[in-house]
Amino acid sequence: MKRFLIALFLLPFVLRAQVNFQSSNLPIVLIETDGQDIPNEPKITATMRIIDKGPGETNFLTDTPNHYDGLIGIELRGSSSLDLSDKKPYSVETRNAAGEDLDFPLLGMPAESDWVFMAPFSDKSLVRDVLTLELARRIMPWASRTRFVELVLNGNYQGIYIVVEKIKRDNNRVDISKLEPEDVAGDDLTGGYILKLDKTSGSPSEGWQSPYGAPFSPYYQIEYPKLEDITPEQSDYIRNWVTDFEATMVSPDYDDPITGYAKYLDVESFVDFAIINEITKNVDGYRLSSYLYKDKDSENPLLRAGPVWDFNIALGNANYCGGDLYYGWAKDFNNQCPSDFWGIPYWWNRLWDTPSFRAKVQTRWFELRAGAFSNTAINGVVDSLFDVVSEAQVRNFQRWPILNQWIWPNAYCCGSYQQHANYLETWLGDRIIWLDGSMTTLYVGEYIPAEYFPPAVYPNPNDGNMTFKYYARHGGLIQIEIFDAIGRQTDYVESSVFYNGTHTYKYQAPLAQGVYYYTFRIDGKQETSGKFVVQP
Repeated sequence: MKRFLIALFLLPFVLRAQVNFQSSNLPIVLIETDGQDIPNEPKITATMRIIDKGPGETNFLTDTPNHYDGLIGIELRGSSSLDLSDKKPYSVETRNAAGEDLDFPLLGMPAESDWVFMAPFSDKSLVRDVLTLELARRIMPWASRTRFVELVLNGNYQGIYIVVEKIKRDNNRVDISKLEPEDVAGDDLTGGYILKLDKTSGSPSEGWQSPYGAPFSPYYQIEYPKLEDITPEQSDYIRNWVTDFEATMVSPDYDDPITGYAKYLDVESFVDFAIINEITKNVDGYRLSSYLYKDKDSENPLLRAGPVWDFNIALGNANYCGGDLYYGWAKDFNNQCPSDFWGIPYWWNRLWDTPSFRAKVQTRWFELRAGAFSNTAINGVVDSLFDVVSEAQVRNFQRWPILNQWIWPNAYCCGSYQQHANYLETWLGDRIIWLDGSMTTLYVGEYIPAEYFPPAVYPNPNDGNMTFKYYARHGGLIQIEIFDAIGRQTDYVESSVFYNGTHTYKYQAPLAQGVYYYTFRIDGKQETSGKFVVQP
């Protein structure tokens, strides 16, 4: 204890030699390993102290730790982020005095023992993961909560880290049934399970190679239950269940609304999962760091997509396979890079091939654009995150002077922090504009000639506010001309046709009381003409 007190007393002076770090508007995390190197695994025992006086307050290194002050287990984590980054990410487990798991409400998040300390490095904006997880929390049942902190490890300032809830089964995380070793039959055997599609580095887990879809046949890893806890009956059950689903996906009637994929999938969750990966154009989307989960049949018999994870090289931060381009679909990765070892599972493409799935994606996108994903909402999140890190990012890049260095797989390099932030904002804005346009033609419906009817206007009479109803083909152009009683053209409007079938066009004009005439053309061909009456 005396040895630690001396180290803590000298800490500010050690830090001054590296970075002038004395205080922060972010929580300050101090980890001491007592001379031990942090291994890839297993976790070593260390101490962690956190200074966090709350929003709007300044935390000083000289403050007494007032949040967490105790033992942790810590190890390195990650794959590419570990191998290619000088700034190392960690897995952290809060522990009690006996060295056992301790559920703790770390930094105001629901109490749990397992946490991830992300280390934004290649992402020079520092906010890509936090931004995406915030958007996901607005539309999905659960996505990891996050907190920015500044980390001091063994007296050495390490910069900005992101404390993130680890994906695991928990009532406050992936809320599915707990599987016990005795749950080997009946409804108890059917859930819950968490599966992962990812590289196999990291903690060992049960898994299997899909027998379908080569060369894009996925390798499934069972994330929950853990390898040391899962029974053969449980492993066989989820493997057989997924294989049955995959057999359906390669059958001719895989899109049958009764016997097809809808029998196995919570389709809405796959829609939201797709939208998160598309708005970020995640080059790893669908194929790596991708999770699926299934509860007991009695709770929910369907497979759900998510939670989402790992977006540090999304949002225009990858210089390969089209990851830098704001246009194009992330779902088309296999066409862009067909030789990549980790392809998108074949059944994702089968799912996207169905008009019904595309229609759901299209509908959901425009629903979100009117609310949770409006320009105002998204810009508000982005601006708030940049504001949160504005002070600490200066010290972060003093510690890691990489703003003018290319770090794998940067698409944009190099410039000031503000330039990196501007790049992200511009890229995201362009991406959303591209998606707005592309979503309109993602599903165009079916043109049925027998359902055609001539255009009509209602109500009639009206007060200058009216609706034209018509039946048209995708790709067409409607043209409406309005004339007064003596034949003078008073208005002309055009509107593109994005879907096959029935449409309406709302027309509003400050017309004086009287009789008016109109012509209605589609692609230059007059479909009908008529008159309407404007009255008070």
